[in-house]
Amino acid sequence: MTTLKFSTNINCGNCVRSVTGFLNEVENITTWEVDTTVKEKILTVKGTNLQAEAVIEAVEDAGFDIQLN
Repeated sequence: MTTLKFSTNINCGNCVRSVTGFLNEVENITTWEVDTTVKEKILTVKGTNLQAEAVIEAVEDAGFDIQLN
């Protein structure tokens, strides 16, 4: 299992709902969550054979900023 962490601007429950469909379509993601309580709004993604580029593309397609930590 691989874990990737990203800084985002996903900052509320509505934002999480907006990105859910996009992240759920990324192959090999087992689980993901956004910690909206920290300044960096950390998105943690877990899975096997994860591609950071695919996660970044999904979040950007949803209209949010993202950067690999």
